[in-house]
Amino acid sequence: MTSGPVGGPRPRERAEETTAADAGIRRFAELWSGAVHPVTATTMSRTEFEAHLVPLARRLSAALASQPFDTAPAYEVGAALVGAQCAEPEALPAILGAIDSHLVPHCPPDPPMADEEARTRCTRLQHALAAGFVRELRKRERDQHEALSRAAEAARTEAEKALHASEAKFQAVFEGAVIGVGICGLDGEILVVNDAMARMFGGMDFFRPGRNVNEFVHPDDAPGVHEIYRELVTGQRDHFRVEKPHYRDDGSVLWTNLTVTLLRDSTGAPQYQLTLAEDITEHRLLRERLRYEATHDELTGLPNRTLFLEHLDKVLAGESGAERFGVCYLDLDGFKAVNDSLGHIAGDRLIKVVAERLQACAATPDELIARVGGDEFLALVTGPTAQQDSAALAGRMLAALEEPVRVDGRELLVRASIGVVDGAAGEIGRAEVLRSADITMYRAKAAGGNRYELADADSNARVIARHSLTNGLPAALERGEFFIEYQPLVRLADGTVRGAEALVRWLHPTHGVLGPDQFIPLAEDTGLIVPLGRWVLEQAARQARDWRDAAGGDGDRLRVNVNLSPCQLSHPSLVSDTVAVLEDAGLCPSALCLEVTENDLIGADEDALRPLRQLADLGVDIALDDFGTGYSNLSYLRRLPVSTLKLDRSFTRGMQRAPIDPVDVKIVEGIVSLAHTLDLAVTVEGVETAVQAEYLRGLGCDTAQGWYYARPGPPERLHTLALADAS
Repeated sequence: MTSGPVGGPRPRERAEETTAADAGIRRFAELWSGAVHPVTATTMSRTEFEAHLVPLARRLSAALASQPFDTAPAYEVGAALVGAQCAEPEALPAILGAIDSHLVPHCPPDPPMADEEARTRCTRLQHALAAGFVRELRKRERDQHEALSRAAEAARTEAEKALHASEAKFQAVFEGAVIGVGICGLDGEILVVNDAMARMFGGMDFFRPGRNVNEFVHPDDAPGVHEIYRELVTGQRDHFRVEKPHYRDDGSVLWTNLTVTLLRDSTGAPQYQLTLAEDITEHRLLRERLRYEATHDELTGLPNRTLFLEHLDKVLAGESGAERFGVCYLDLDGFKAVNDSLGHIAGDRLIKVVAERLQACAATPDELIARVGGDEFLALVTGPTAQQDSAALAGRMLAALEEPVRVDGRELLVRASIGVVDGAAGEIGRAEVLRSADITMYRAKAAGGNRYELADADSNARVIARHSLTNGLPAALERGEFFIEYQPLVRLADGTVRGAEALVRWLHPTHGVLGPDQFIPLAEDTGLIVPLGRWVLEQAARQARDWRDAAGGDGDRLRVNVNLSPCQLSHPSLVSDTVAVLEDAGLCPSALCLEVTENDLIGADEDALRPLRQLADLGVDIALDDFGTGYSNLSYLRRLPVSTLKLDRSFTRGMQRAPIDPVDVKIVEGIVSLAHTLDLAVTVEGVETAVQAEYLRGLGCDTAQGWYYARPGPPERLHTLALADAS
């Protein structure tokens, strides 16, 4: 009998899996080497370089499948590649491209995971590798700079000694230096340069007789460099260091790390300038490439969020010189449906076309278009007429998207919603600008989309207040800020109180008492409606128990109505929670009526209706609230487990004053007749006058509630009304 974990792979199977995994790693290393080796300056042969990459490939494969996921190995691999002499500007894109194309196919994670998760991990490993690569490259640059400084100091010391002691000795140091060395007069005339300096500039012909360093001015010179140079030649400073570009005779640009030191004579008077130069052109190009990749969207080539925010921050801080600005926040309408139906590749193609059209809308250098998310774009406009220009840009962008985009043989209609914000530089912060643009964009979506809206302070304030209420809901329930008021339900036949509807209120510490219409939709959006609804049910059940106990024998007629939201209806614990609440309160099921709006039950299938049927079978009454607003017919009621219809107030509003609207009378009369035929009671909401109450009684309505009888109030009022009925 063999031993081992039950159900686990046999040793031979494990060996085959290991062999397959190792083969995948070596194949990935082979492809990786093929992509990277031609663009590096490594002294290793292709075979040696591939062997060098195998352990690095193994580390990336292990990191891809790590649990928990860890990108640190990729960071170390990036540093190791710099150590392997892969520091050319073209190397990093080749390294990352090979990983992006071949890591997941040849080194799939074990155990397997979703393709989207594997691709996401692969992308994060690329980011970590690039970070390690750049960090190691910068460390090398610092080390080289320090070596250069030491060499400069040594050269300066030796040069001064040579000038003071022996021209021959100085010449040996001068010619033997591996960095560019030159000596100039205080007037800037170039006296002599070594071979290394001549090679940097394309040959000794560049330094023809009479050449002066003052000719080496470049538009990209650092600010203030000429003032620093003046201080050196006048003896006010001994040296300075600067990163400086130069034009060669062929028009190409040479970037150097330039160290200029003042040489003094034996009396300390300024005599010459000693210049040490290191060619950093390749490092500069690599830095610029990495900077571009870090500030531009890979898919569209547009500036990304990082670069956009840099420009916006400069404008808002007043550093750009612009007095006014405008921001357009564009979000495509329904883009998720494209990805879900056609796939992300088609979605990417659509985004590229959209980006090209939006970029073409930028009419001047003062207009910047950026892609900041999946289907989100931001535009920045600056200038004295930014307010009008930003609105005009929004209009142009919408117009540019009117023509359908053809993707994979399909013509896709593109719609977008845009929020436009403008202001004066220095008067508003970045967070406020972006928040206002975001809010305004969603206003455009709420208005139907395919349009732009201008920012409005009042609208923003309402959205922010709504957001504040949403964030405060969970803590409000914990702090006990909710309370319940009760509106009596009166039997029309004799005017007796038969119970009350429980209506929750929020005693907000800032806004005062808030009605359910102000926070129930927020609770439904956040899911807090389930715990809040259970709390209301618990409080109402206990109150109904107290009413019945206080009323004695007459208490059996009293019941409490509690509203159920759509979220509660679909919650799996609705029945068990309701039963538990009734048992804890010691309340019989017949004393509870659960109100469900008509719109929540229209089209409901048997699975959705099952919890209500179970509660109805237990003896709980089910009332159909706001009846008539869902445009359903009474025959539909035969399959619903309801015992009461609550007629919407819109049907009885015409009965509040004489003469009574005959159409309303006929409608209510018909509904009451058919409801009673189906053995359903009818409750009328919004009764406000005696005339209205008398007509409803005459039409056969069973119960009513409204301000004519009592406004919602504390539970004690219901007990007082009930005692008055008894007397």
